[in-house]
Parts: sequence; structure tokens; C-alpha cells
Amino acid sequence: MKMINILAILLVLTIAAFIVVKILIARKKEETEEDVEQDDKTYTLEKMIEFVKRRLDEITKINLYDIGLSEEELKRRKNKKYELKKALKGCTYGDVNDKKYVKELIFDLLSKEYGTDETNISKAIPFDIPSLLTAQDKFDILIYIYKHQFGYEALTEFIKKYNLASLKYVAGEAKPCYVITSEEIDEIYEKENISLDFHDKLSIITQRIYQSYKGYSSIDEIRDMNIDGVSGGVSGLPESFLSQVAQTDGDYLDQILENKVPRACDSIWIFFQGKSIRLAFLSFGTESELKRVCQNIYKYNNPGQLSDSNGYKINEMKDGSRVVVVRPSMSETWAFFVRKFDVKRATLEQIITYEGKEKAIELLKYLVKGARIISLTGEQGCRKNNNAYGNDRKYI
Repeated sequence: MKMINILAILLVLTIAAFIVVKILIARKKEETEEDVEQDDKTYTLEKMIEFVKRRLDEITKINLYDIGLSEEELKRRKNKKYELKKALKGCTYGDVNDKKYVKELIFDLLSKEYGTDETNISKAIPFDIPSLLTAQDKFDILIYIYKHQFGYEALTEFIKKYNLASLKYVAGEAKPCYVITSEEIDEIYEKENISLDFHDKLSIITQRIYQSYKGYSSIDEIRDMNIDGVSGGVSGLPESFLSQVAQTDGDYLDQILENKVPRACDSIWIFFQGKSIRLAFLSFGTESELKRVCQNIYKYNNPGQLSDSNGYKINEMKDGSRVVVVRPSMSETWAFFVRKFDVKRATLEQIITYEGKEKAIELLKYLVKGARIISLTGEQGCRKNNNAYGNDRKYI
């Protein structure tokens, strides 16, 4: 009888021990999953942007007199703080040197303080799985590679290499148009067969963080390139129209969304060698992001406030580019136009590209030498402003 009781007790204890072990294993698994989930969230672009904003805010607002520094160290830190404040202000005006300084600081913060390494960097952008990359991811990578080879001629070389500035038919369009699609970017990325090391990946993520924080969103790198200009918000349906349709006719709104009709915040165009080309693979994402870019891009030399009563501003950027910004209610949506004047490189051979151009070039040379009055006319974007032969005869 005693033997039976002992066996029963052992059986109960075994079952209890088994249940406890199962509970501990399940709890450990849950904790591991939570840690993995937390780790995945930590290295997303959103979390990195929050970290960078917080750290730069701390650096620029810290009271150096409260931390007991030596006189030499205090002076050094004050100079560094002043330089950072100046760069953070100047980079929003299109100053490429200030932009470079801020990006280098962000790069150091991510690598030295945030703990970004080869293992977790792909959680922000899946570099190693091309099928998960968006068209913008692929374009950012391509521009980064081309910029290393060609500098600010990167976009020009990229477009010329793959003949992207040509008329083409796209779905939903009755006529051919100048457009670069996401399908073309996917094909080009596959052809390039790009290999990136850790420094390259972190540099691309640094640029993405910078353009979302202090830069000009999706057009940040494009604006710096040697092209004729870039604009945003100038086509597509405004958010005000979509909200009105949603209130009156939800079925029609569904049709619009199903047909993927571009919104104003999806509108990004470049002026390239006299052609207006739509970058269909890029977008600002939301109207608020387009609004942020419009509110920052015209601020050089304090031209005044863009307000509802003063709905447009015409100004210059630090590199001499002309910028025009408009906002509701003067316009249907927030929009901007940036025109770049690359007179230093402008030549008649570059400006006039059609067949039989030699005779036209010779005629223009003699008209200028004879001090004749010349009238330059044409539609928008046909390169009327690149008239170096009218303003600077050394190119003739």
C-alpha cells in the first residue's frame, strides 16, 4: 500500500515538474519574441530619426557652463556647438557643405552611439533582399553609387546611360510622355548588380534620415544635381479634392484609389535638357511632407513669411537657384518650382542639340558679333534661360 502511495506522489511531482518546465519554456519564448520585436522596432528608420532629432537637440541646447569643463575644452565645445547650429540652419537653404557636415555627424551618431552594425542595419532598409526594396530604396542606392563615380553629374549620367529621357507610352495615358517609372528602376537595379559594404549601407540610411529631418524629402539629392530644375506638387489631385469626394461619393473615391490616380504629393518633376520628366517612382508620401518641403525650400535670406494672405514667394537658394513656392488658397495645393542656372557649363553645342544645329550656331555667333537684337521665345522648360551666348561672349 505504501509503495502505491509513493508511486502516486512521484507521478504527481513528475507531472507538476513537467508543467512548470513547460510554463518556463513558454515564458522564455515569449520574452525572446518580445526582445526580437523590440530589436526590430529599434532599428527602423522612424526610431533612428527620433534618436537623431533628440541627440542633435540635446547637443545644441546643452548648457556647457554646468558640466565643469576646462577653459580650453569649453572653448572647443562652444565652437563645435556654434558650428553645428550654423550647419543645421544652412543646410535647409541648399548649402551642400553644411549638408555634408550634418550628414557626417548623423553617421557618427548612428555608428558610435546607436549601435548600428552589419547585423541590424538591414532592418531599416532590406539591402540584402532586393525583392523587398521599394523603388525609392533602389533609386537611392543607384544615385549613391553613381554619385561616387560622377559627383553632381550622377543623375545626368544615369539618365543618359539608360535613355530615360525619351518619350514612352505608359498605362492609362493616351499619348506618349516623358516619365521614369518604378518598373524601369527595378530593371536598372537588377542590371547594375550592386554590392554594398557596411559603410555604403549606413551612408544611404544617413541620407534617408537627413532628407526626412532637415532635407527636402525625396528630392533632396536630386536638387543638388546639375540639372535644369526640379518641381513638386504641380500635378495630381489635391487632398482637398479627395476629402470632398470622400464626403459626397465614396464609390468614386474608391475608383480613384483603385486606378492609382496620382495625388499632388506624388508629383515630382525634373527639367532635364529642356524636357519636363515626371519621376513616377518617387513621392513625398503625404501632403504634410510636401508642405514641410515648401515651407523650408524658399527661406534663404529671410524673404518673409508664406501665408494665406501672401500665397506665393519668389526667392533664390544659396547656390543661386531660383525658387517659387505657392500654397492654398492661392493654389489648389502646396507646390514649388526650383530652376537651376548652370551658365558656367552652358555652350551653344550643349544647348542646341537638334539635327543641322551647325548652321544655327554659326548664325547666332555672327548675330552676337554684329550686336544684333535677338529675341528668345519658347514654351516653359525649353531652356530659354541658358542663353550664355547673349550674356557672356567668352563661350562663343
